[in-house]
Amino acid sequence: MDPVIEATRLTKRYGDTVAVDNLTFTVEPGKVTGFLGPNGAGKSTTLRMILGLNTPTGGTVTVDGVPFAHRPRGLRHVGALLDAQDVHGGRSARAHLSALARGNRIPLPRVDEVLREVGLTKAAARRIGGFSLGMKQRLGIAGALLGDPPVLLFDEPLNGLDPEGVLWVRGLFRRLASEGRTVFVSSHMMAEMEHTADRLIVIGKGRLIADESLADFSARNTSVGGVSVHTPALAALEAVLAGEGAAVRREGDREGRVTGLPAARIGELAHRHGIVLHELTTHTSSLESAFMSLTADSVEYLAGEPR
Repeated sequence: MDPVIEATRLTKRYGDTVAVDNLTFTVEPGKVTGFLGPNGAGKSTTLRMILGLNTPTGGTVTVDGVPFAHRPRGLRHVGALLDAQDVHGGRSARAHLSALARGNRIPLPRVDEVLREVGLTKAAARRIGGFSLGMKQRLGIAGALLGDPPVLLFDEPLNGLDPEGVLWVRGLFRRLASEGRTVFVSSHMMAEMEHTADRLIVIGKGRLIADESLADFSARNTSVGGVSVHTPALAALEAVLAGEGAAVRREGDREGRVTGLPAARIGELAHRHGIVLHELTTHTSSLESAFMSLTADSVEYLAGEPR
């Protein structure tokens, strides 16, 4: 069976507050799936329900068809980093991982393997309390990798990492996915998800907003897309494109942004009508702009206008 995470009508209430609301999605192997949403959207609660740390009020969530809480020696099935700060500061990195290994019947040599993989070999004997946040993130990732699991969950794994560390994590997630593992990453860093994720699950106020490929999600926000044109005959081009159902927003006497037609078609029409083009540039929507557009109604904490 493929290592799939499957949530079906997953719901979590805290009194009158609905943290997760009838959420249904599937996280498949072989790709990096980004999990996005504004603060308070229910991402962390969802991850905790996947791991059996919180009990759903309604619905189900399974890993390989089984609730995670029913699996003995869980680190062999799912590796997770939820909070890099949630470690015993008085232990060394090696002692921390060794305790996890013994509790999950993982051979102790695996400890030094993962320490080496995350770049903490030289710090293995140091107390975790003296670690920087970036080092704690690396240690948390080592713990997730310890059982060599087919499913991996990461909650904000890039916090505190320097640029080299961010590049390393990006490559690590890619490699894990290429090995056929299921990689589920919750993050607020849109630019990184744009470079890392293959697919996105986006939620707001506990509800599903989108479940689709990165490219499809980014393409949703057409307001920042379109094609820039620069021509000495902008009025003539406007008339031609209007006949094809396109719209031109002027950005100067000779510049405009065209929506409704691809660049190739605009170029063909301009050539046919003898219109000289000095520039023809396609703009693609960024993940961040698409995210802000689609989650605008789901933001719980919205800053006011400066006074």
